Amino acid sequence: MHKITKVDALAGYRLRLRFADGTTGEVDLSALVGRGVFGAWEDYTEFRNVTIGDSGELVWPSGVDLCSDALYLKVTGKTPEEAFPALQCELARA
Repeated sequence: MHKITKVDALAGYRLRLRFADGTTGEVDLSALVGRGVFGAWEDYTEFRNVTIGDSGELVWPSGVDLCSDALYLKVTGKTPEEAFPALQCELARA
């Protein structure tokens, strides 16, 4: 798992992230705003209230949470197999 250790909310529904392995980058979440549970983000103050949960995921007061591994893939552009080498071993044995 790639835990997030620092998050900064930026303009335009973007986040700057730092992960435990030192990887840093930005993600644009503007396409999610107003969709389903992300409707709460129409209030930009809600979006800016992002924090890091106990497992290194992102959480918001409205109950929205985002998986740190999915965000890691977005930041790095890696495939799941590249980000999690053990997956390849498991798939090879299947």
